[in-house]
Amino acid sequence: MSAEPGLRSAGRRQAVALSIFLLVQTLGTVFFVGDVIGDLRADPTSFHFIFEALVTSALVMGILFGAFALRRTIELLRAQEQALDVARGALAEVIDRQFEAWALTPAERDVGLLALKGLDVAEIAGLRGAAQGTVRAQLTRIYAKAGVSGRAQFAAFFVEDLLGAGVPKTAAEAAQ
Repeated sequence: MSAEPGLRSAGRRQAVALSIFLLVQTLGTVFFVGDVIGDLRADPTSFHFIFEALVTSALVMGILFGAFALRRTIELLRAQEQALDVARGALAEVIDRQFEAWALTPAERDVGLLALKGLDVAEIAGLRGAAQGTVRAQLTRIYAKAGVSGRAQFAAFFVEDLLGAGVPKTAAEAAQ
């Protein structure tokens, strides 16, 4: 989840860059359209007129393509943000259901969530205004109720749910 702001920022930078590119291209196209109109009045059969008319047509096509790409990028950003919101909500529901299944107390739920967020014992104790020994004891009870041996397995329990089927077994594990 910590990479999410970086992803959003990169997507927004891409949309801004496309917008600037589209603006510059539009200004160039306006100049060329004016020049082509002037050349049309002067000599519509000259090589210069035909060349500029083709270049202007290509610029107009580029603007249309750029507008399409910009629209697609913005739609993609919105879809990614929506998917992240759904995933966040789904994970929160999975965690809540599992905490209920393990019959964690409200204090254990708080400690468990903070542990899943990556806080260490001292940080959890500081946030909860509890002694570090109390937090250690709560974590021990949480791990026992969850049937895991420590923080890594506790976090991995929820990551496995996100991965669906989980990590494929190696040949040695499959043989067992």
